[in-house]
Amino acid sequence: MLTVLAGLGLGLSLIVAIGAQNVFVLRQGIRREHVLAVVIVCAVSDGLLIVAGVAGLGFLLQAAPWLVVVARVAGALFLLGYGVLAARRAWRGGEVLAVDTSAPAGDAAALPTGGVATATRTGTRLLPVLLTTLALTWLNPHVYLDTVLMLGSIAATHGDRRWLFAAGAITASVLWFTALGFGARYLGRWLRTERSWRILDALIAVIMIALAVSLILPVLGG
Repeated sequence: MLTVLAGLGLGLSLIVAIGAQNVFVLRQGIRREHVLAVVIVCAVSDGLLIVAGVAGLGFLLQAAPWLVVVARVAGALFLLGYGVLAARRAWRGGEVLAVDTSAPAGDAAALPTGGVATATRTGTRLLPVLLTTLALTWLNPHVYLDTVLMLGSIAATHGDRRWLFAAGAITASVLWFTALGFGARYLGRWLRTERSWRILDALIAVIMIALAVSLILPVLGG
């Protein structure tokens, strides 16, 4: 039991931070758009990475550091592009989320006009959302350094109990993404105006571009 709790604690400490993936999950949760699919993709991806780390993939990254460099460049380019798109949304505006706080929380897509949330925006199709989620997850080199290398190395110190440790870390991912995705809907009451959405997108743009710069600087610095 203590091994599971150790994995749970380390998993949460690694995943509960401002990052590209968490920001995207938060935004989808606020928009009430394909939240379950996004949460499932993030949790399953994290689980696969944890299993890979515990199974020994971390040693491959240590032996071939150029893989991390490739991941840094690809991740930086993707984050830069996503940041530019967010900045464009912030500049152009056009999104409004109307919230009726007197009704119980629920999925906006299933509510009639005047319910908890209706929006004047056009909904994004599922496939682009899933592809973006996968890219933000698998093109992030920090995922491999933290989840695969660090967590895998620490799990190895637990010997035969390393898979219990992995189970705790996977549980942490499921709990976090579920709470972040479905808990974000309660922020909707503060996002009733176009100005609020423009501010949110501006913050997302700053975070994404800053993360892109942080990824590419070590590569440029040699």
